[in-house]
Amino acid sequence: MSLGLADRQGNLLNDMEQFCDRALPERSIYAVLHRERDRLFPDELFADLFSDKGRRSVPPSVVATVMVLQRLEGLSDREAVDRYAFDTRWRYAAGVGSYDCDGWASFAHTVLVDMRARLADSKDPRRIFNVTVEAAGEAGLIGAKRVLDSTPLYDAVATMDTITLIRSAIRGLLKVAGPELGSELRALLQSGDDYATAAKPQIDWDDREAREALVDSRAKDGFAPLAHLDGTELDSLVKDAATLLATVLGQDLDEGEDGVFRIARRVAKDRVISTVDPEARHGHKTSARGFDGYKGHAAIDPDSEIITDTVVSAGNQGDASVAEELIDDLVTDDATPDEVSGEPEEVVAEGGDEPSDTSNADTTAAAAQVPTARRGGSGASKGRRDKAGARAQRAARHGAKNAARRAARRVAQEKKTAHGTVSTEQVASASTERPRVYGDAAYGAGAFLDHLARNDIASFCKTQPPVAPAGRFSKDRFSIDLDAKSVTCPAGVTVGIAYDAQGDGTAHFATACSTCPLQEQCTTAKGGRTIQVGRYEHRLADARREQQDPEWKDEYRATRPKVERKLGHMMFRKHGGRRGRVPGQRKVDADFKLLPAAQNLARMATLGLRSGGGRWGVGGG
Repeated sequence: MSLGLADRQGNLLNDMEQFCDRALPERSIYAVLHRERDRLFPDELFADLFSDKGRRSVPPSVVATVMVLQRLEGLSDREAVDRYAFDTRWRYAAGVGSYDCDGWASFAHTVLVDMRARLADSKDPRRIFNVTVEAAGEAGLIGAKRVLDSTPLYDAVATMDTITLIRSAIRGLLKVAGPELGSELRALLQSGDDYATAAKPQIDWDDREAREALVDSRAKDGFAPLAHLDGTELDSLVKDAATLLATVLGQDLDEGEDGVFRIARRVAKDRVISTVDPEARHGHKTSARGFDGYKGHAAIDPDSEIITDTVVSAGNQGDASVAEELIDDLVTDDATPDEVSGEPEEVVAEGGDEPSDTSNADTTAAAAQVPTARRGGSGASKGRRDKAGARAQRAARHGAKNAARRAARRVAQEKKTAHGTVSTEQVASASTERPRVYGDAAYGAGAFLDHLARNDIASFCKTQPPVAPAGRFSKDRFSIDLDAKSVTCPAGVTVGIAYDAQGDGTAHFATACSTCPLQEQCTTAKGGRTIQVGRYEHRLADARREQQDPEWKDEYRATRPKVERKLGHMMFRKHGGRRGRVPGQRKVDADFKLLPAAQNLARMATLGLRSGGGRWGVGGG
């Protein structure tokens, strides 16, 4: 399919456009898209998505306009194309004119599906969102403040139980194995299940023995092909299918002493919940609120309420784990932050009910469950390589974007000075303003606080105080002297801190606790109280001290809630909001980017977005 081009000549005799020119407010989203569409979404922006041969596509500028309005009004694909065909305002915004003009009168809903797929598979899947951020930056709407938060995104597939997962993974392996290998693998299956359909076997589900026999037989059906393939060179499809089968077997099953496989009485930390979308995960927004799918993370400018960046992660991934990516445009060009990862700051000692300081732990995604040798081998090294590669790709992807954003802000400030809207002193002050980042306690992790400090970014991220079970002494009751490398307990006993190679330390009070009169108020551990002093201890201590300042509290309370309202705007609609349309993290991320793009355009329309002299500006009209 080749690139279709929209008509840019216009029609002075188009009565529909004349009516909309008179009837619609100048700051209406429809009026702004009609006026600025060719600069926001020129057809050439999407040229790489099409070939030089084939029939002409619907002009991408028209499709992009429909996609933006679709997200704003929360419509399905079929509803969106109907609205485009019969709503005068949509046709006005898309610039196609009335029905007696040469513009596209209508198109099939599959055009929207195709465009989303092309964008998701392209080298720049976030181009529509980037256009809005660049326009906002050039118009002076993006400053040096960011507020961060996340929201659940429910997956587009059904969450599978253990039996369904195992059978689906076996069926997937048989499907990609090919005729010859497939026959070999089928000969190894002893349960009598032909795995021809996705339906569960018919048994008496109230009979415990029948359920256990079903689990054991299907588990052995799964392990048999893996044992046969062990040490064999496989193509990528078979290898991926075998890895998925090993994962679902290893995460949900335990083998008893009698050799029978049973469902484990636990939930794996990184449990795969569907073979249709293996990247979706169990997630918890709070301790009482769970969901299945992904998390959508967002950063906004609290003054203009422009969304500056978004990221989609697995549902079990901590908010702070992607925070650096959300604020990468605040990091200066000469900053060279080190790659360091956070570690828990307090742990439970063996043999006792030891207080824990979970607030000091870096909120990162749980480590993937590594199957044992019988369950398919280890994937730990591959996971480390994947994470390193992802960091490198993100750095390359965001390098040009960050430079463009900073340049756009400088241009906008220069323009304001030239027009007399701000003074030269104000511009100088704005250019040297220290960046600020606001976030709830999920972002008060040591690694992220360290990243902010090393890049001279003021932190307004809450850091929770240490806690201890049963009202015992929490960590803040101990005096930690980092210079002397010692810790003093409430009873006045001082011990040294032993550091490991990674920079994390431990203070052991050991036998001093056995004769201490305060032992019952401190610990029940047989080996005595231990205090973990993490590599970011100084950052956490500084953050806890700063957030006691009344001015800090006032600033936090006045600023951070703004991101909640913006997330509410994004999630308000049914279609394309909280419920994902497609499986797979990459596709969900590309689709999610359309929501903030639409919200940004609506916000800038309200502020009076317009272009003139080759630059974006707001106000007037």
